[in-house]
Amino acid sequence: MSTEPETTQKAGPGSPDPEVDPATARDPQEGTPGGGRVPGDEAVTGGEAAEDAGTGNDAVPQGEAAEGAGTEGAGTGSGAGSGAGAADSGAEADGSAEADGSAEAGSGRVFGAGAQDSGEGSETDVESAGRGAPEAGAEDSAGGSGADAGEGSDAGSGSGADVGAEDAAGKMSEAEAELAAQRAERERIERRKAEKKGPIESGAKLSGRAADLLAAVRAVESGEKPAAAVFTPPEPEPAQRRAAPEPVRRPGPVTAEAAAVPAAPAPETVQAVRQVLTAGGAPESLALPVATALGEGAADRLRADPWQLLHIAGVRPEQADGFARALLGAESRPDDERRGRAFTVWLLEQAALAGHTSLEAPALTAALAQRGVPDADAALQSALAEGEALVFQDALEEPGAPAPTPEADGDEEETGEERPVRVLVGLERYALAEESLADGLARLINSAPGEHGPAEGWERAAGAARGSAGELIRAVSGHGLVLHTGGEAARAEPARLLAGARALGLRAWAAAHSPLGRDGFTELLRATAAGEGAPDSGRAPQAGGGPAGHAQAGQAGQAGGGVSGGAESHAVATVAGLLSGAEGPGRDADGALDLDLLVVLDAPQLDVETAALLVESLPDGARLVLSGDPAVLWSAGPGRVFADLLAARVCPHIASRLPDPGPLGELVSGIGVGELTQVAAPGKEVVIVPVRDAGEAVHRTVQLVADSVPRAIGVPAEQTVVITPGHGGAAGTRVLNAALKERLNPGPGRFGGFDPGDRIAYSPVPGRTLPGRVVTADAEGLHLSCSGVRVVVPRERVEASVRHGWALTAHQAVGGRWPAAVVVLPGDAAQALSRPWVYTAFSRAGRHLSVVHGVEQALPRAVAEVPARERTTRLPLLLAAQAAQAAQAAQSQERAEA
Repeated sequence: MSTEPETTQKAGPGSPDPEVDPATARDPQEGTPGGGRVPGDEAVTGGEAAEDAGTGNDAVPQGEAAEGAGTEGAGTGSGAGSGAGAADSGAEADGSAEADGSAEAGSGRVFGAGAQDSGEGSETDVESAGRGAPEAGAEDSAGGSGADAGEGSDAGSGSGADVGAEDAAGKMSEAEAELAAQRAERERIERRKAEKKGPIESGAKLSGRAADLLAAVRAVESGEKPAAAVFTPPEPEPAQRRAAPEPVRRPGPVTAEAAAVPAAPAPETVQAVRQVLTAGGAPESLALPVATALGEGAADRLRADPWQLLHIAGVRPEQADGFARALLGAESRPDDERRGRAFTVWLLEQAALAGHTSLEAPALTAALAQRGVPDADAALQSALAEGEALVFQDALEEPGAPAPTPEADGDEEETGEERPVRVLVGLERYALAEESLADGLARLINSAPGEHGPAEGWERAAGAARGSAGELIRAVSGHGLVLHTGGEAARAEPARLLAGARALGLRAWAAAHSPLGRDGFTELLRATAAGEGAPDSGRAPQAGGGPAGHAQAGQAGQAGGGVSGGAESHAVATVAGLLSGAEGPGRDADGALDLDLLVVLDAPQLDVETAALLVESLPDGARLVLSGDPAVLWSAGPGRVFADLLAARVCPHIASRLPDPGPLGELVSGIGVGELTQVAAPGKEVVIVPVRDAGEAVHRTVQLVADSVPRAIGVPAEQTVVITPGHGGAAGTRVLNAALKERLNPGPGRFGGFDPGDRIAYSPVPGRTLPGRVVTADAEGLHLSCSGVRVVVPRERVEASVRHGWALTAHQAVGGRWPAAVVVLPGDAAQALSRPWVYTAFSRAGRHLSVVHGVEQALPRAVAEVPARERTTRLPLLLAAQAAQAAQAAQSQERAEA
C-alpha cells in the first residue's frame, strides 16, 4: 500500500534520554543539590526488576547502550528517586531490554502518570486498511529520539510494602520456591568450582596473590611479558556429581510453602538499618532490602561503608555518593577505596543486565574513570583483592588457527612467540556458571549417550520421519548434544523426535520457556500422535491469553507437569518448573533429572545460569537437544548460550527445512534475513495501519483489538495480543493497557489497580513473564489464573510483580503465540527497533498481524541495518579449550593403543 508522508510526534517527556557518550559522562560527585539522594519510597523492589531493570551505558565500551535485563524497563526518579538503570540507559537496538532498558529518567517520581491522552482519530477498520508489509518508500521519520520512556515506573513499592513484607516473611511465594531450588543447584556448582580455585586473599591493602595477580594482568596488557609466561591455567579436574535434595512436587496451587527459604532479617536488624538510612537521608523503605542483602550486622557494615547501598537494586552511584557524604562528611572523597570497589562491582552488575557475563579490563577501567574514580586501576585492584570480582585471560587465535593446548603453550615459551590475549573481569556467580556450563556441555559432547533402544529402532523412527525431522532423529541417536534451528513450523520436528523416543521406551521430556509455549507444544504432540501433523497455528490451544480450552488444559495438567490428554502430553514442562521440581519427571537418587532425553524449546532464551543449572541436572548418558529460532531476541539474563554453541560448532546442528507457511511466514522469513518486503495477503493476514502520532496509535490500537479484528478476522479480543517496544512513553504498555482496560474491562481497580477479569502479566522472577487473568483478591493476596494454574501473589508483591497484560513488550511475549497480534510502532519507537525485535514481535501472530505504523522509514532500516548487539561472554573460548583437550586425549589414546 502507499502512505502519504506523515509528521510523527516530536519527542517529548515520554522519550528516553539519548545514549550517554562515555567521553562526556558527568562525574557523579558533581551532582546538583539533592542529586545525590537515594531512591524515594517508591524505590524499585522485588520481581519488578524483571520489567524495569535498565542498565548504564557506561558499563559498555565506546558508549554502547546497555541492554536490559529482564523484560524491559527502567526505574526512574529525580534527585530523590531513581530506578535501576535510569539516567544512563539508551534505547535498545537489539530489543534485549527493548525500549524499557532505556532511561525513564527526569520525570520526577517513580509513579508519575506521564500518560498522554490517546486522542481521537478516524475509525480503524481492518477491511478498509491497507495490506502487506510497510513500504520502503515512505519518507524518513522526523519523530522522537527514543521509544521507551515513561514519566514514571511501575517498578517501585511504597513504604507500606516493606511492612507487609516483614509481616509475610514466614510465607513463601512461587518465586521464592523457584529461587530456593535454583539456589541449591547453584551451591552444587560453587562447591565443585571451589576445588579448582582457591579463595582470593582479602584485606584493605594488597599483598600476596592479589598483588601478583594484578601485576600479571598489567604486564600482559602493557606487552612486557607474554601471556603464557604469566598465566598458567590449572589442570582441569574431572567433574564429580553430587546428590541434590529431592525437590518438592506441587500438585496444587502455587501458594503452597514448597521449600525452605532464608529467614527474614530480625526486626532489630531492620530497625538499626532504618536508623542509619535516616541519618544519611535515605528512605526508610530500603531498610528491609538492605538488611536482607547485608545480613547480620547490616547497620554497622552500612555505616562503615555507605557505598554498600549500591548492592540494592535501583540505587544509582550518584545516590550512593550523596548517602556517603551525609554519613561521612569530609571523609567522603572521590578516591575513597570503598567507593572505587563498590563502583567496580556495580558496573559489572550493569554489564550483566546488558547481557555480558564479563567485561574486558580496559573497558571496565575506562568506565570507572568516566564515573569519576580518580585511579581506576587501583579500584579494580581493590575489588580483585577483596574477592568481589575475578580476572581471566583468554588466548585469542587467528581465524582458522588450532585451539591452544598445553603443549602449544610450552612451545610458545620456547619460541618466544606471544599469543594475543584478552583480559576479562567478571562477577564470580557468572564466571562459575559459565565454567560449569562448559564442563557440563563437554561431558555431553565427549561421552557416548546411553544405550536406549536398539539401533534399528532409531533408524526405523528416522525413516518414518521425512526430511530434516529424520536427520534430527539420527543425530540424537548417536550424540549427547544436538542443536536444532528453525521457525514456528519447525517445532513439528522436535515433536516427532519426542514421540519417536517415547515409543522406543526412553524417558523423553520437552521443556519450553513459558507456559504458553508448553501448552502449544503439548497440542502439537497430540496432533503428532494422532497423525494429523502440525495443528493450525492460530488455533486457540496454541495461543496465549484466554481461550477456554487452553485454560482447561492447563488446569488438568498441573499435577503431571504438563497438559493432560494422553501419555504424550505429560512429557512437556517449562524450564523453570523442571528445575524447581514443580513440573517434570522429578529427580533420581543422585539428584539428577529422571530422564533419558530432554528437548529444550526456545533455546535462545537460556541465560548462562539457567543453562548451567539445566546441564548440571542431566544424568550421565542423557541426551540433550537445544531447539529454537536463532533470529528471535536473546535471553533476558546474561549470556547468549544458544548463539555461542552455534558459533562453536562442537556438536551436530540440524537446520530445519520446514518453512513457516502463508503470508505471515513469508514476511517473517524475509525479516530474518534482513529484508522487509510486501507480501500478498488475500485473507487480510497482514494489515498496515498508518498513524501520525502516539495518541492516534493508542486510539487505533483499541479499535483494532475491540472491534476491527473480531469483526473482520473473527479473532476475539481475549485472543489478541498487543506488542509495543517499551513500558513507558505515550504509546507504551502502561498507556495502552490503561486504554484497553477502560474499553474491555472497565472497573475501579480496587485491588491495587486490578479488577476481576483483567488480563495481567505476572513476573515471579526477573526474566519470566506469565500471562494470565485476575480471579479475585482477599487478605491472602491477588488471585490469578496463569495458563489454568491458580497463583496467589501476596499483597506486598503485587505492585512489584504484576502488570496489566493486554499490551506486552516483545521480550514478555517471546515464547508464546496468539491467533492475532497488533504491533504498535509509535514515532518515538524508532531508536528501539532492531531486526531481532521486529522478527520477534511479528512472529507472535498465528493468523493475523496488524501493524500500527508510525515510524516510517525507521522500520525497514532497522530490519536491514540493526542486528543484535554483541555480548561479551567466555563460553566460546571455554568450549574451544574443552574441544582441544578432548582431541588431545583421543590422540593420546590412539598412540597408546598403537
